[in-house]
Amino acid sequence: MFMPYKPRVAIVTPGTYPIASLRSSSVEQSVAHLGFRLRDHIRLRVYGSRTLHQPRYQTINGVQYERPVARGSTKAYVSAVIRVLRHDNPEIIQIENRPRYVKRFKSWFPKRQVWLSLHSTTFISPTRIRPSVLHGALSNADRIIVNSYFLKAYIVQNFPRFSEKIKVNRLGVDMNQFVSRFSAQGQHNRDNLRAKLGYEQKKIMLYVGRLIEKKGVHHLLQAMPQIIAQHPEALLVIVGSADYGKNALTPYVQSLHATGNQWPHNVRFIPYVPHNQVQHWYSIADIAVVPSFAEEAFGLVNVEAMASGVPVIATSAGGMKELVMDGETGFLIPLDNVPQAIAEKAILLFNDPLLAQSMSEASILRVATNFTWDHSARRLASWYTTSVKRMKRR
Repeated sequence: MFMPYKPRVAIVTPGTYPIASLRSSSVEQSVAHLGFRLRDHIRLRVYGSRTLHQPRYQTINGVQYERPVARGSTKAYVSAVIRVLRHDNPEIIQIENRPRYVKRFKSWFPKRQVWLSLHSTTFISPTRIRPSVLHGALSNADRIIVNSYFLKAYIVQNFPRFSEKIKVNRLGVDMNQFVSRFSAQGQHNRDNLRAKLGYEQKKIMLYVGRLIEKKGVHHLLQAMPQIIAQHPEALLVIVGSADYGKNALTPYVQSLHATGNQWPHNVRFIPYVPHNQVQHWYSIADIAVVPSFAEEAFGLVNVEAMASGVPVIATSAGGMKELVMDGETGFLIPLDNVPQAIAEKAILLFNDPLLAQSMSEASILRVATNFTWDHSARRLASWYTTSVKRMKRR
């Protein structure tokens, strides 16, 4: 019986957060979701750093994970992964979100494909990496994978010669996890959790994410007086912390609490919630707000909310313009007066349940058609296969 050839692929995570883990960042979450769906198409091994509670070798959902060194120095982590890869001999080595690693891996594996998968502008910004160093990294990468057309344009603007290397693979959601609140299961989850929390009569706005200044959570709080004046039953639920898995009260978090405490009946802070539980909070929401003024490359929270049937109010920053269809699945608001715009759009949705429901239904359809992990994995698998076939023909 003929068995199709499966490319040998190594995915090297940044080594900053554990994988697979409830404390993973969005980078590790993406790798875990894609790995599970790629396992039938490629021979995959994922590399990361080790925590006290994780073994060196582990198979999760059919995906092999190897953690060759404990978390600590970046240099030691990269060296340890290189030592292992010299024996594993993959055909493609994919570096996740760390352009600085690329040149070193390519120097050790000149006959292998070294790919760079970028998730944000953070590690390619001039404050993190000198343009000359970034140029070297992009030059050594055989393929550059980005998660939005915004991120591609950001790179091409500064390094147009690398345009042909770049492929866009938008991220996704698991629609078995983020179920529509209009489904029987979604309605059951919504009613149960609202009753448990005493939120049955509330109109709920939800923020999910890190509590850092560039995410713009303070803008959302500044919108509350105007919203409360029109809808005293409005409740803002803020889910998250300053860092993944940690609930440290940074100065910014303290300032958010001080502001929110002005409206004790209208603002709730929920500490960090593991990603496998966050869908419960989407189920109770009437509106999700993404007030970031950073150049977000993608913004998974947008599509998670949309998959759950929750209209999104998002700033028109970065790649979010590719996700939210203004006036159809939610609203995109300008960056010049974010609190006022949030208040106006939230009040409009609270006042018009039919509009909110039509946006909810359009959101679910848009995600199912464009933004699932299955879509992302199929694209990536086809690129791996095509690339390896070309290598073998040389």
